[in-house]
Amino acid sequence: MTIMNSLYIGVNGLTAHGDAISIVGDNIANTSTVGFKRERAQFSDMLGGVLGGQRMGGGVRLGAAQTMFEQGQLTSTGNPLDLAISGHGLFVVNGNHDGHNANFYTRNGQFHLDDKGTVVNSEGLKLQGYTMDAAGVRGTKVGDLALGATQSPALPTSNAALTVNLQADTTTPALPFDPLNPNTTSNYATSFTTYDSLGGAHQVQMYYRNNGANTWEVHAMVDGGEVGGTVGTPVEIATGNLNFNSTGTLASSTVTPANVTFTNASAQTIALTFTDSTQYAGQLSATNGTDIDGHAAGNLTDVTVNSDGTIQGIYDNGDKRTIAQVAIASFQNEEGLTRDGNNLYMESQDSGQALIDNAGTGKRGSIASGSLESSNVDLGNELVTLIAYQRAYEANSKTVTTADEMLSDVTNLKR
Repeated sequence: MTIMNSLYIGVNGLTAHGDAISIVGDNIANTSTVGFKRERAQFSDMLGGVLGGQRMGGGVRLGAAQTMFEQGQLTSTGNPLDLAISGHGLFVVNGNHDGHNANFYTRNGQFHLDDKGTVVNSEGLKLQGYTMDAAGVRGTKVGDLALGATQSPALPTSNAALTVNLQADTTTPALPFDPLNPNTTSNYATSFTTYDSLGGAHQVQMYYRNNGANTWEVHAMVDGGEVGGTVGTPVEIATGNLNFNSTGTLASSTVTPANVTFTNASAQTIALTFTDSTQYAGQLSATNGTDIDGHAAGNLTDVTVNSDGTIQGIYDNGDKRTIAQVAIASFQNEEGLTRDGNNLYMESQDSGQALIDNAGTGKRGSIASGSLESSNVDLGNELVTLIAYQRAYEANSKTVTTADEMLSDVTNLKR
């Protein structure tokens, strides 16, 4: 091995460790970058000439920068669209990044809704996932999660469960029940709200008449103007009897379902039930509980994200329903992904194609809503590594200066 070879070996060492210091510097710089994955320098030896039948060393080179996909610490934020993956996998985002329109992959789960209600990251790339139909069945195609466009459809009332106490010692009205004069021909009146197929709200007036012998008449009525009749004239939509036993508990109910067609809406049937209703003397008539379904159409006001990535919408009509599911990508070799800046990765031949499905399946981890994954850089470890590379850099510089001094001695032999 010649002195010149020693000079170039030292130069190779300087180059390799200078590049390695850049990798450590990049790690340190991204200590606070959400979802950042540190890189590790991989050195490879180089071969030089032959001595005694054996290949001599030719120095070192930086073979690769290996991405270390270790789990980062999860930090709570309270924002439901801050998402973190606990385990393997990456979020899928789609859009234009540096002039390239494609799917990109990231561990940075800082998402929000844009002005169109689509879930996006800080660059405007759209989070990918699956839509859900009204029955909660997941679609098969991965696409943009446009949550703001969803609405809670109107649900017509079909069941009205009422729990009442009717005062047993009231006097039966002198006249039979009169729909045109219901208040003076009944003992107790109350109301509840029902909804039609268009989401329109309607008041159903309930009248209870004591017929003696532990029997009460029940009459359900609505304003005639709401069912195609005369405004202000009540129309009866259901009637029947409540029969109580001698202990004041309900023995039977013969109240018919309410069949009604509100103006411009579809015909609907409302089942009226009176479970746990009572008849006690000395206690004023009162409605003690209701369980009535149906609601108007509603707009999205908030979302929650479950560990499997399902997104539940919360609407201003009180409805809650599953509307979408976040997609997670896994790869045969995550370390083969190509960095593309802004905490994004692209698939490559080394990584294999993205395998996209929901969280918690295959090798995919679960999703933590209201949390972010911190950088997996260990600052202390990086600083120690930086010192080691710095010392190696200095040592290689000594190889160069020593070879230079030896060459100087050789050139001085002629003097």
